[in-house]
Amino acid sequence: MPNDYFQFKKFVIKQDKCAMKVCTDACLFGAWAANSIQNSKVKIKNCLDIGIGTGLLSLMLAQKLNNAKIDAVEIDEAAAQQAKENFEASAWKERLNVYNLAIQQFVNSAIRQFKYDVIISNPPFYENDLKSNDTKRNIALHSAELKLDVLLQVADELLNDEGLFFLLLPFHRLSEFEILMNEIFFIREKALVKQTTKHDYFRCMLMLTKKSTTSSQSEIIILKEKNEYTDDFKNLLNDYYLYL
Repeated sequence: MPNDYFQFKKFVIKQDKCAMKVCTDACLFGAWAANSIQNSKVKIKNCLDIGIGTGLLSLMLAQKLNNAKIDAVEIDEAAAQQAKENFEASAWKERLNVYNLAIQQFVNSAIRQFKYDVIISNPPFYENDLKSNDTKRNIALHSAELKLDVLLQVADELLNDEGLFFLLLPFHRLSEFEILMNEIFFIREKALVKQTTKHDYFRCMLMLTKKSTTSSQSEIIILKEKNEYTDDFKNLLNDYYLYL
């Protein structure tokens, strides 16, 4: 049974109210996105986190992006409340805002006052796959509430022309997503993730832009022999994981 909280070096994630708990691939994604933003050397004033769950990704970005304001949108009431509690307990609470509504509503609401320099999302993964009896977990995992084509339209509406859009996907949906992009977005960076060298790819991390750009691809392996983290993984998570 997962712990009710996850301790990072500079913040704590409480997760007793959330269907989706802190997981390794989400932590890797947050660290990779923050690192990619810093390497881009683009000045970031504001970010949007779509489907925040516990608030993990927002907090990871807040730790790295000094002074950036982060708006976080979550459809599930309990998860939104959990994220708000995690934000309030952090050192960056004044830069973090939670909105408990569907992202489709947020797009057209008076709350949203500007377009964003960065959008990040770990969206519902599965479409037409078997569902569990846990309604909240189904919303968090499955795309009935937020399909990828809708997410693309929303991101296109909310992202600045020079902005960066970060997305975590299951590897088996990458080809489908690349078709859906249809010149709305272009891949600037793609990182394919394996658990070990002996496993197949299971996640894909993307950095997207609105303008056509050269694309780079990399591979990240989480574990090496004896279940030790690889150097690539440790370099990305060193500022976050308590025991690295």
